[in-house]
Amino acid sequence: MGVSSSGRISSVNLGTPRSVRVKSGMTSIDKRPARGPVHVTVPDQGRSGLEGDTICDTASHGGPGQAVYAFSREDLDWWQERLGRPLANGAFGENLTTAGIDVTSARLGERWRIGKDVILAVTGPRIPCATFAVWMNERGWLKAFTKRARPGAYLQVVSPGHVQAGDTLDVVARPDHGVDVGLCYRALTTERVLLPKLLEAGDHLEAELRQRVLAGRGYDIADDPLGVRPGRGGR
Repeated sequence: MGVSSSGRISSVNLGTPRSVRVKSGMTSIDKRPARGPVHVTVPDQGRSGLEGDTICDTASHGGPGQAVYAFSREDLDWWQERLGRPLANGAFGENLTTAGIDVTSARLGERWRIGKDVILAVTGPRIPCATFAVWMNERGWLKAFTKRARPGAYLQVVSPGHVQAGDTLDVVARPDHGVDVGLCYRALTTERVLLPKLLEAGDHLEAELRQRVLAGRGYDIADDPLGVRPGRGGR
């Protein structure tokens, strides 16, 4: 408690289904800023935590541990400059585009208060998949995104309520362990030697990720989008 980190919500983004050239055939990764408040609650498995946001790949995405996906405007700006094209809020499929807070350094289990009522807890990093690669239409996108190692964070809903653009974002609790989103992502992708370190997060490490750590299995990131199995990133 008493953590001083704070930022704001640049936009709240919702997606509707559209066709895409991957196995599932449909995606809601194309998210657009909502007008006005959006209700946030604990979702059922395969569903989003935001009212009006659709999950297409219900077997791989959504549910309590992936209720909300956050990505920072600062990281979008970095990619925008590198790619030489504009990236609007929601371009990476994020529900919350944040500003003024380092999402990558958020620790697993860290709690964010958004506005007056909503409290979210960080559960882990987004792992890029085929849908994301096809959506971005950039050669070698998956490996480039992985090398950057600033994947954004999935969050669960601790206290429901409404969120909207302009809301404050305050870190109200930060666990004592040192397992943050960036470390977790690198361990699961490019630096498997770090996998055992994720156990330091204790009960803040989701069961699925714990099983991967104990089995010594991460995620293999490939360049060919049609050769990548669905992961935790397409929604």
